[in-house]
Parts: sequence; C-alpha cells; structure tokens
Amino acid sequence: MQVNRLEKLLDFIKNEPNDPFLKYALATEYLRLNQTDKALFYYEDLINNHPDYSGTYYHLGKLYEALNRKQEAISTYETGIKITREKRDNHAFSELQTVYNELVDEDL
Repeated sequence: MQVNRLEKLLDFIKNEPNDPFLKYALATEYLRLNQTDKALFYYEDLINNHPDYSGTYYHLGKLYEALNRKQEAISTYETGIKITREKRDNHAFSELQTVYNELVDEDL
C-alpha cells in the first residue's frame, strides 16, 4: 500500500512538531486538498511561531483574499514586506509588494 503525501507529512511532523518547513508543506498540501481550515491553521501557526519563514506571507495573504478577508490579507502582506525587507529576501519582497499593490489599488 502506497502512503500518500499528506500521511507522510503528518508522520514527519509527529517527530519534528516545530519544523517550519513541515508546517509549510502541510499547509500547502491541505490547501491543495481544499481543506482551507487546516491550511489556515498551519499558515497562521507559521506567522505566529516562525515569523521569519518568508514564504508564508504570500500564501497566507492569498488564502485570506480567497476567503474574502481582505484586511487580513493586507495586514499579512504588510508584515511580510517588512520582514522580507529586513532579511534582504528580495525575491519574496518583490512578490509581496506586487500582490499588496494590486490588492490596495483595487480600492482606488
């Protein structure tokens, strides 16, 4: 019997419950499976417990947008922009700045 990707990730996180990469992978997998509540749980856990994990901010912001939680998306992007600027993570910074500008410009 082949073990699926989600089962493998859940097994891995049992052994390393604070691993940000595993949390990110779980959030992404749950999102792929349209289990947005579980994806949201892991993305929010990441920004609360691993705020330097840059990739989270883009995906959490996009999830908030999909859930019509625009203000939370804006706030998430703003925090991500600040953190990626401090880390000099130019690629993530650029992506966040772009989605932030697009979202804020909708109101103009």
